[in-house]
Amino acid sequence: MINNMVDHHCTKEPSDMATQMDLFKKFKYSNNNTLHNIVGFPLIIALFIASFFFLGYTGIFRGIRHSDFSSCGSSISSTTAAIEAALSSNRRPGFLDQSGDHCDLFDGNWLWSNNHPLYQSEDCPFMDVGFRCTENGRPDHFYSKWRWQPKDCDLPRFNSSEMLDKLRGRRVVFVGDSIGRNQWESLLCMLASGVANKNSIYEMNGNPITKHKGYLVFMFKDYNCLIEYYRAPFLAYQGSPPKGASEQVKTTLRVDILASGFRQWKHADLLIFNTGNWWTDEKTTKRGCYFQEGSEVKMNMSLETAFQKTMETLMDFVEKKINKTKTLVLFRTLAPAHFRDGTWKNGGSCKLLKVPDLGLKKSRDRQVEIVSGVISRKSESHEMMIKLLKVTNMSLQRKDGHTSIYYQPAVIGEVASHRQDCSHWCLPGVPDAWNELLYAMFLKWESLRHSSSSSIVDVTST
Repeated sequence: MINNMVDHHCTKEPSDMATQMDLFKKFKYSNNNTLHNIVGFPLIIALFIASFFFLGYTGIFRGIRHSDFSSCGSSISSTTAAIEAALSSNRRPGFLDQSGDHCDLFDGNWLWSNNHPLYQSEDCPFMDVGFRCTENGRPDHFYSKWRWQPKDCDLPRFNSSEMLDKLRGRRVVFVGDSIGRNQWESLLCMLASGVANKNSIYEMNGNPITKHKGYLVFMFKDYNCLIEYYRAPFLAYQGSPPKGASEQVKTTLRVDILASGFRQWKHADLLIFNTGNWWTDEKTTKRGCYFQEGSEVKMNMSLETAFQKTMETLMDFVEKKINKTKTLVLFRTLAPAHFRDGTWKNGGSCKLLKVPDLGLKKSRDRQVEIVSGVISRKSESHEMMIKLLKVTNMSLQRKDGHTSIYYQPAVIGEVASHRQDCSHWCLPGVPDAWNELLYAMFLKWESLRHSSSSSIVDVTST
């Protein structure tokens, strides 16, 4: 259980140890004999409660207010510190160290952290009201207190000033759906946390941060840095059907042409794509949206085939149009939803989910397999600098992190619960962890790019 004793940003913990939640589950479902039932259960509860204190969970019993969480140093007992000192020889390498080159960032665990969240929503003016769960009435702060820990290395602590310095005079571009926007706003807030004068950060066209279609471009004036978002939920161009198409075809997705605005993407220095959540029958054929290739509407083309062809079109664009020595290109994989007993429009819910599912095993995702396959095939014939930001499995464990009923301001202290959002994420929260991985990958790429400009660098070692 040493793995969860201490937050990494104070001291580092050895890997591959059972979490306290896993231990509790083992006891919880054990009912071997009468002695256990009579004597063991009270003892188990006592041990479970004690483990929260021992493992640095002191904030849980103090009202779950941000100001109540103690600092990392004060939350660690002298016993824990002594154990950590004794195990110092087994510490993981840092991801940015040479010994961390073969670390898989996406194979790891969620650990409780007294150093999170990295910002507070009320301190960030660059965030949609729909992501402000605390301000919209969510009473618990559990969801913001977890960090991602790779098994075989330690992530660098996110430093907004360092990242902004490296982004000076450069562009960061997010392209994708509203979950991509969720991640983009997370990065805006993470970077803004290191800027004292928030007035020096502004949208270039004077557009508000609240939901609107199209694109948003934020300038960090002191760094001459742009953080941009382009809405393209399919990544493919969606438009009117060609003449002669069937009456049931209302719109088409051009699997051989990227979405409008692609010319503005290609000169980015850090380019993050995502898609997947809209690739469903509900959002395509059931709405009269069919797939088009060239001038022909493919009435019988499957969703999977259309998705694969769109990914191939994207990869061709990256291979032909992106300067490999200038731009790091990432594809962020599907972020899962956690609706229970329905969907977003027929009673699906996640309001009561307050803790991560830490014991959840990895699962296969067909979309991730398709994207990985396309990248692998393209890389066989072309040197291609595109990497997967694989958040699917790590996010699958975070059923607690969604906006649920807290996607709009509370009315007289209560939020209507007739419809819940179990797709988007509270901020601060899970998308911050994605961006901490993005930060690590970016720093690694920067370091290797400067040391070996003639080679394509591997920033994930996956």
